[in-house]
Amino acid sequence: MHYTLCLPTEAAARDAAAELVAMGHRLTAVRVHDHFRFEPSSFWYGKPPTDPELEGWWQVFSLAVYSGHDRMALEPFLRSERIRVAQLARVHGGFYQGCSEGHAETLERVFPRAGLLHEQDRAEVPLPTPMPAEPARPPAAPAWPSSELGEPGFVVQAVVTAAERLYRTEENAPAAAAWLLAENFAFGEPYETAYGFLGDLADAVAHQGTCTDTTVEAIPFLAELIQDDAVPVACRLILLDDLLRLSVTGPSLAVSLADRTTALGTARQEPPADELTRRAIGRELPRLLTLWDRESDAVRFTLAALATVYGEQSWPVRSRLAELHAPADTSRGQIVALVTALADADEDALAQVLGRLSAWLPHVEEEMSSPNVPLRDLALAVLPDLVMGEVESAIGL
Repeated sequence: MHYTLCLPTEAAARDAAAELVAMGHRLTAVRVHDHFRFEPSSFWYGKPPTDPELEGWWQVFSLAVYSGHDRMALEPFLRSERIRVAQLARVHGGFYQGCSEGHAETLERVFPRAGLLHEQDRAEVPLPTPMPAEPARPPAAPAWPSSELGEPGFVVQAVVTAAERLYRTEENAPAAAAWLLAENFAFGEPYETAYGFLGDLADAVAHQGTCTDTTVEAIPFLAELIQDDAVPVACRLILLDDLLRLSVTGPSLAVSLADRTTALGTARQEPPADELTRRAIGRELPRLLTLWDRESDAVRFTLAALATVYGEQSWPVRSRLAELHAPADTSRGQIVALVTALADADEDALAQVLGRLSAWLPHVEEEMSSPNVPLRDLALAVLPDLVMGEVESAIGL
């Protein structure tokens, strides 16, 4: 495992590196941030800084080798190691930048030796006995009835028809929908699955999940599709999940950058495109909520999650959730408890529910280990995956 930490001073970086050595890391190097910009022989020499905020900071790079178990058996232990390294970075005033995995001999061979402080030949991080096991999930609630995504050609035609109804021509449509109305679209390779087509649509709206002006313009179109009975229910459920994910891009980013933001002493700022996307979804929410009385339980479950992102005071999230079958001792029951705590803006309840979730959701455990992560942001960030995990049985994938 190759770890990278970012620290404010050389002294802090050297102290952190010494602790990694004590943990059994094989190679440890300390370099000023963007070190290779100052090396005449490097491709990066003289190039602009890759991250101007980190000018003058230092980075620690280390290689840790773990052996004796297959990768899946190692995962619970590696998770605790990531938490441990992130905490080490925080203690020294910095933040953990991430890690990468690979074959130990290959990683050792390509490890840049510039700034190398310590090399412990053949060192391996000692593993505990017994190894920690993956946590058990709570029982699942009864599955919701499944509905088919539909034939890809039928779904494509329904979406194109909605685009024509809304925009009439390619010229009038936003970029995320214009390709559907292009003359050559009808002559392209047919889609093998409706899911593949919806994936292309999602990527056109927000490439790799990144919100832009194009995303903001596309929100009314997605809302139109979700309300269109010509689009199969399972497809509308996927589109609704897309809206839920887009609505929490700001909190998700805040969670991922929480330690960095704290270390740099900067204020959290939601990117303008994320904020505008969230507001655009909020404008569509009232008419989406009118679907409640005619939709499946899976769709209603997702609608309730979306509503709680916006703190809909005029829409009773609590009583609506009570209409859905979600036994308290099931994973679905815990998600309902999370949505309820969000709706109530109850920080104590959020802490309790997230604590319960962290007992069986490893990524929640990792994020909760940082004292810099706001609980509401974390709850919103994990909500889409939790909801999709509960409704995927209703999509017929």
